[in-house]
Amino acid sequence: MARRHFGSVRRRSSGKWQALYWHDGKFRSAGTFEKKADALAHLSDVEMAIRRGVWADPKESRILVREYARRWLSSRPDLALRTRELYSYLMEKYILPDLGGHSLAALSPSTVRAWHAELAQGHPSTAAKAYRLLSTMMKTAVTDGIIGMSPCRVVGAGTEHAAERPVASVDDVAKLWEAMPPRFRIVVSLATWCQLRRGEILGLRRCDVDIPNGQLRIEQSRTFLRDGTPVTKEPKTRAGRRVIAVPARLIEELDDHLGHFVGPGPEDFIVTTSKGEPASPVVLQRAWSRARREVGREDLHLHDLRHTGLTLAAATGATTAELMHRAGHVSPDAAQRYQHATRDRDQLIADALDGLVSRSRKSTQ
Repeated sequence: MARRHFGSVRRRSSGKWQALYWHDGKFRSAGTFEKKADALAHLSDVEMAIRRGVWADPKESRILVREYARRWLSSRPDLALRTRELYSYLMEKYILPDLGGHSLAALSPSTVRAWHAELAQGHPSTAAKAYRLLSTMMKTAVTDGIIGMSPCRVVGAGTEHAAERPVASVDDVAKLWEAMPPRFRIVVSLATWCQLRRGEILGLRRCDVDIPNGQLRIEQSRTFLRDGTPVTKEPKTRAGRRVIAVPARLIEELDDHLGHFVGPGPEDFIVTTSKGEPASPVVLQRAWSRARREVGREDLHLHDLRHTGLTLAAATGATTAELMHRAGHVSPDAAQRYQHATRDRDQLIADALDGLVSRSRKSTQ
């Protein structure tokens, strides 16, 4: 057996040379080679990988992406139900059919790049989500010493470039409110003037509405799994749990809505069906689709009302911090996107300038 500074090689009865080394508390084989020089060169590569911190267990790295992905998902009890459902969907539909048969060691950057490019052609947003998930799994594999380096190295592949959503005018909001069934008009108001998300609106209860003080408490949201199972959960961040002031006119509407469409119990939901049951996204979307079709704004999603409300709030002069609080944002970047001009605000500026023009001309005369 030949010995060297790192590891050793020995000649087998077959005439081949076996490379051996000690690492991480185990005596390991680095494989067999036809020539002694090749075995020694491979040990040098292994030593360099260990020194650089990119060494991977050769046995573990032979596991298939399919097996590792499912093992990785089952080891994440911290994931919310909706997040777990999304990850499972992305894995089974977009990642594993193309990449699942590769071993972790054999999954190359070029393979990942080709997979992402093909997926992004038809589904750019989905491709970004799937790539981020794959990249997260591969980073875990690197941390656990299963592979030495992540194959996910496509610059910008995990970034979603969503198109700018449309903003409704104040007149559009009024028409949409009128077109909605009376029991769902409050949804339009809450989304626009209180800038609530759909899940926050569906999770709102009688006890969350403070009529005397003109406030709303956002303490939970109500979402649904793909099979229709409702999930009520607390906000993901501290910023999501908040108390916001309600415009006075909307307080009157809320008070009237509570009297006509909400049960007497403190835990009774604000948005319900004609049978008194908590409204689902399907029921709400059906009413919304009819309303936007009636007013000729089929380009608007329900979430665009929140976008509209935050844009209008920014137009009133609200600071980034104030927008962050009202929207329940953690990052200032999310709030800053609303601080741009709107047609309504631009008209107000034009009207104000018109007054200055008039006074200027009178002074000249």
